[in-house]
Amino acid sequence: MKESLKKIWNITSTVLVVVIVLCAVFLMGSRLLGFKCYTVISGSMKPEYNVGDLLYVKDVDVNTIKVGDPITFILNEDLVVATHRVVRIDAENQRFYTKGDANEIEDSEPVHFNNVIGVPQFSIPKLGYVSDFVQNPPGMYITIGIGIILILIVFVPDMIGKKKKEDDPESAAVQAEIDSAAEENERLKAELAKLRAEMSDKKSE
Repeated sequence: MKESLKKIWNITSTVLVVVIVLCAVFLMGSRLLGFKCYTVISGSMKPEYNVGDLLYVKDVDVNTIKVGDPITFILNEDLVVATHRVVRIDAENQRFYTKGDANEIEDSEPVHFNNVIGVPQFSIPKLGYVSDFVQNPPGMYITIGIGIILILIVFVPDMIGKKKKEDDPESAAVQAEIDSAAEENERLKAELAKLRAEMSDKKSE
């Protein structure tokens, strides 16, 4: 029973570690591929993007952006980031006119080419909530703590057990004697069963 519980716990903790690693890959590893991640915080782009979705945005040449493309840009002086769709382009003055899919009117201010961060390549539903949690305190510290605890739970017991076996040759010798005695006991049982069978055959004759 104890061994079964140990196996179940090892599998569960390993799965949790894998989940944390995968989240780290999706949230952090994507940056190595040139993506910037942004969480959708309003419903202005429904149904294309919903609140809590995580957008993966890639830098592009602004001259390749066309009417109908969604763009991620710096909205104002407070560095608020937004994602809306391009409805008109003023190439001469380097301005994009944008509108949220769920909005009835265009945005009040055009977007200067220099304020464009990039174009969303894909999104993962609701992962933005996880991203915000793990990248900002106290969620960041909680996630790091959980990760460390899980790693310790998964790997430290095995390391300690292995070291004990290496450092305690006397225990290893005792275990070897126990195993040898068990094998001898099984051998004697087999011989006894054989003798009983032979005696039974002689009686029947």
